[in-house]
This record gives sequence, C-alpha cells and structure tokens, in this order.
Amino acid sequence: MDTLEAIRTRRAIRAYDPTHEISPADLHELLSAARHAPSAFNIQHCRFVVVKDPALRRELRKVAWDQPDVTDASALIVICADRDAWKKDPARYFDGAPDDVKQRMADMIRGYYDGREWVQQDETMRSAGLAAQTLMLAATARGYQSCPMDGFDYDAVGRLINLPADHVVAMFVVIGKGTEQAPPRVGKLPDADVILTDRFPPA
Repeated sequence: MDTLEAIRTRRAIRAYDPTHEISPADLHELLSAARHAPSAFNIQHCRFVVVKDPALRRELRKVAWDQPDVTDASALIVICADRDAWKKDPARYFDGAPDDVKQRMADMIRGYYDGREWVQQDETMRSAGLAAQTLMLAATARGYQSCPMDGFDYDAVGRLINLPADHVVAMFVVIGKGTEQAPPRVGKLPDADVILTDRFPPA
C-alpha cells in the first residue's frame, strides 16, 4: 500500500476477531518497521512488550477498563520507553562509526540530558509516539487494523509486566482483523485553524 494511502485509511478499530492469529513473520515485520521510527540521538528508547500469555492479557484487560480489544486482538503490544537510555553507554548508539564520532556523540548526549529530567521524560514520550504511529501504519499497509490505547491503570500495567523502575509505559497498540468498519470521519478542523505560517497571530 502507498504510504499516503496508509495514512489516509488507518483508523482506530475497537472490535476484533478473537480467532484470528497474526503470523510470527508478520508480527516481526511490523515490529521491525516500528524500530525504524526516529529517536533523538538514535537512543532507541522504546521497548515493545509483546503480550502472548492469554492469562496475562486477561489480567491486563481487568486494569484497562475491561476493554475487549485487549484480549480479542491478534496482538497486544505494550509500548514502553527507557527514560535513562541516554546514560547507558551512549557510545553504543553509534557502533560502526569512527571512535572520535562515537565519543563526541556520547558527550553530546550526556550534556543534553544530564540534570534535565523533564527532557528525559518528554523524549521517551516523543519516541514512543513515533514508534506507535509507525507500527500502526505498517499494520495498515499489511491489511491489518489497529488501535492505540491509553485507557488503563499505568501503575497496575507496570506491575503486571515487571516494568523496570527507570522505564515508563506509554501506550498499548492492538493489531488484528477488525470486525467493524470505522465510522465516518467527523469534526475535522479547518486547515486555517491548525496550519500556520511563521508564527501564531497576535492575541
């Protein structure tokens, strides 16, 4: 599917065929695509927890407002991010580059993030959002439906998936074969309200 067509046709689908199984090859392809999403300094904050255990999926559904897609979709991915990725041997994010480049980039990473906790947190969410959208567009291109989800108890999810203390849960993404059509798009704001040139108009 053409990229622009995938963007136009991707919709959040909430009802899935619980008997459909996504092949390991397809799932690997989608996750590999998601790993191509950009991240600042190539830090690759995102961690993709693919929940396969049916019992765990049922437990996650209980802390996610009992939303059926948590258990019914073919795949449930909990997208997390490592808030401290910036300080974990940052030179490794440039393996294959000359040593002087690796050292320079590692120093830049430390200088940018050290002591700026709000930037560390914000960067994890930017990376997770980019990865989630890439994952959903890849799913659309392969004929699957998907939905981003944030209606859940974050602390409870963290406990259930054994989330490390320096990681955050960003969202769920479910993927599968939808059993409903998305309703028509409504409420789109005019371009003039959201696309600005140079700056916002004076208040």
